[in-house]
Amino acid sequence: MLNHLTPLILLGIVAGYFLLLIIISHFTSRSAGNEDFFLAGRKSPWLLVAIGMIGASLSGVTFISIPGVVGAGGNNQAFSYMQMVFGYLVGYLVIAHVLMPLYYRLQLTSIYTYLEERFGKEAYKTGAAYFLLSRTIGAAFRLYLVAIVLQQFIMAPLGLPFALTVAITILLIWIYTFRGGINTIVWTDTLQTFFMLAAVVLTIFSIGKAMETNLAGMIDMIRASDYSQLFFFEGGWNDPNNFFKQVISGALITIVMTGLDQDMMQKNLSCPSIGDAQKNMYAFSIILVIANVLFLSLGALLYIYASNIGLAIPEKTDQLYPTIALYHLSPLVGVFFVLGLIAAAYSSADSALTALTTSFCVDFLDFEKREDSEEEKKKTRWLVHIAFSVLLFIIIIGFNAMNNDAVISQLFKAAGYTYGPLLGLFAFGMLTKRKLRSNLIIPICIAAPILSYVINANSAVWLYGFEFGFLIIALNGALTFLGLWSISEEGLE
Repeated sequence: MLNHLTPLILLGIVAGYFLLLIIISHFTSRSAGNEDFFLAGRKSPWLLVAIGMIGASLSGVTFISIPGVVGAGGNNQAFSYMQMVFGYLVGYLVIAHVLMPLYYRLQLTSIYTYLEERFGKEAYKTGAAYFLLSRTIGAAFRLYLVAIVLQQFIMAPLGLPFALTVAITILLIWIYTFRGGINTIVWTDTLQTFFMLAAVVLTIFSIGKAMETNLAGMIDMIRASDYSQLFFFEGGWNDPNNFFKQVISGALITIVMTGLDQDMMQKNLSCPSIGDAQKNMYAFSIILVIANVLFLSLGALLYIYASNIGLAIPEKTDQLYPTIALYHLSPLVGVFFVLGLIAAAYSSADSALTALTTSFCVDFLDFEKREDSEEEKKKTRWLVHIAFSVLLFIIIIGFNAMNNDAVISQLFKAAGYTYGPLLGLFAFGMLTKRKLRSNLIIPICIAAPILSYVINANSAVWLYGFEFGFLIIALNGALTFLGLWSISEEGLE
């Protein structure tokens, strides 16, 4: 197939796609000030935000890794990932009815400002710092995944080095986000969600055509295969795919990676009212379930199709989808795969870059308290935006020799350690009325992830074979909560 879809053609597709995003950016960033960059003037249509959040939530990790792990065994094999998705729904209800009303009532730009009002400066800066660490790692993982695919199928055949691939991808993000910020991203993410889901649907029907069957036939194939198991109850708590383990993990991951994440909440806070933001969350949840069913169905069909044509499964299962889409199906599928891949990656990476800039400007440079002119703040914001772009480049280059496991597992493992203190801080603030001794907050929030790592590394021996998996977030958050309790005192009425 690559005889028809050459690397130069693929490069042209990528260039055309980014030209479209830049055009959208031009129209959405005209006369955009700092308020538009941070929260789009709080005028974003809720349905547009809901659709755009799908792309940001799924990302390039889901686009490639989830189909790949369906038949790989271990975590999230078969359709067990849907158990996590059911947990996500629980988490979204908590966000819609507990966290978002709090954020809207306080009229926050950065959600970590809550920690300053509740506990003081030390807790505030600690929470914001953990977000910066968490989101930088997450965005770098996602961009790294896409960069290695672009490198393998487009840039390497043209003789271009990996570092240049990474530099170009980050530069393109910067170009269409540096002026409009969230005001632009609300629109570009909607477009990117469309391309991502269109790529999956087109690939599914192309596989059906190649195997000479229709939609009903593909459903029957999946049901009859080894990849269709949805619920896992029999393995007990030592099974990484255990139903209860995954549902609880999914709920906690959603609360911390969406509800306590400036990136995801910034889009919600750009809606005019709490009612609109909640409608956005409900619509987003429904669409997300449908999208994940599509991705898992695609994963099963990729393995079935590979077996039918005698294709060896790549050692890194992340490569299964791109291999089939670009080498074994029609050029149209290849075109939409490339569009879907870059859309999935950049719909999360562009908003992450904007959220990192927002958090640093508001939480560490005190934009809302400074008396600088609008132009002075804008210049500072641009410099911060450039600095985070360079930082992402450096981290991705570092990742290039580190990837061993499925990328999605690495992402969630990293999030378990970096988001845990955020979960503990917010939970303590909302569930208790106690004050904290400020000088001990930072030591507690550093000690909890370290202790979590030690316990997790030895849990199989200490806890009779039990492994935390994604539940590491719960352990980390609980240790933070207990540590904060130990340095607290009665104080709030």
